[in-house]
Amino acid sequence: MPRNPVVTGMGVISAIGQGKAAFAKALLAGETAFGVMQRRGRQRESAYLGAEIREIGFSQEITRQTLRAASLSAQAALFVLLEAWVEARLYDVDPRRIGLIVGGSNIQQRELTQVHEAYRDSPAFLRPTYALSFMDSDLCGFCTAQFGIRGLAYTVGGASASGQLAIVQAAQAVLTNQVDVCIAVGALMDLSHWECRGLRALGAMGSDRYANEPALACRPFDRDHDGFIFGESCGAVVVESLESSQCRGLEPYAALRGWGIAMDGNRNPDPSLEGETQAIQNALDASGWTSARIDYVNPHGTGSIVGDETELKALQACGLAGVFLNATKSLIGHGLSAAGTVEVIATLLQMRAGRLHPTRNLENPIDPALNWVKEKSIEHQIDNALTLSMGFGGINTALCWQRHH
Repeated sequence: MPRNPVVTGMGVISAIGQGKAAFAKALLAGETAFGVMQRRGRQRESAYLGAEIREIGFSQEITRQTLRAASLSAQAALFVLLEAWVEARLYDVDPRRIGLIVGGSNIQQRELTQVHEAYRDSPAFLRPTYALSFMDSDLCGFCTAQFGIRGLAYTVGGASASGQLAIVQAAQAVLTNQVDVCIAVGALMDLSHWECRGLRALGAMGSDRYANEPALACRPFDRDHDGFIFGESCGAVVVESLESSQCRGLEPYAALRGWGIAMDGNRNPDPSLEGETQAIQNALDASGWTSARIDYVNPHGTGSIVGDETELKALQACGLAGVFLNATKSLIGHGLSAAGTVEVIATLLQMRAGRLHPTRNLENPIDPALNWVKEKSIEHQIDNALTLSMGFGGINTALCWQRHH
């Protein structure tokens, strides 16, 4: 049985950069792109803040006919999958031995809301493809059709933990020899004004305090935070065994040494110190590491008032108070279903660059004693990293990554 799953290719898109090179450059420069969201169907007598992707720029490898039929979520998935596919040289792999896991559920809500509104008075003319597009598996269909994937393909839903759950599922598929290579995609969750309104009513999404200053609104771990700020993003990670990467002459980014998943036993969005601590400890135990081995943590860090404080307490409880910390969401916003995958990509890009990106708006940290990367990027070679993602419904995930030497 193969061991040591590694990452051999990645693709990413966000409001601050399309593709790994642009994304990494913007991260290390601390760039942001927050404002009042303009995408059709996002607002209704509202002015929700967020970070939206500009028009997606494709190469000639995706046909216009495919793009016309693709939703925003599907277009983003095709973009990141293409970048990861080329880097990992998957054209050389038997398509029957390639798998795909899409992280995310209920991901095309804005698209569906627009269809409902367009056909409310003429339901008899509803386009037949609606029968496909309301299902999460539609994204699997788009991607497998475009890239000829013939191995396993399915979606996994875990709210904001979906992206990391997809990576875990991809690793398990490789470790159990179901496929030789498996791609995890953290899907772009396309919110409509309904979801934005619900998340605001729940108290999860900000920001009243910074309604007129969007650049200041996203404030993970700062005392003046008042909720997460949405950010469109999507990421793809190619997972295979170290042995497979060596046979194919690829240089991996990192090895996935272990992971932990723990449930709170709670439907509500309230975070649980016990659950988060358990997920971290499970990941450390699975990797065979003590907390002293970790030299960088990419936290969930949404800007939630209770969530941020709980997460820091969990890190301290696990002996990680002295580790370098920054918050990727402070730059790109909260990608919800995509967040875990995109933040793993941010971690591995920092690992390869030997630098840590800044955390914007961290002016008054909840706990100033922790080892924050604040207004400027710093040099630091990550050898062993921990990435965290938590989701509504009490889902806690933690992954341990080791730099490839």
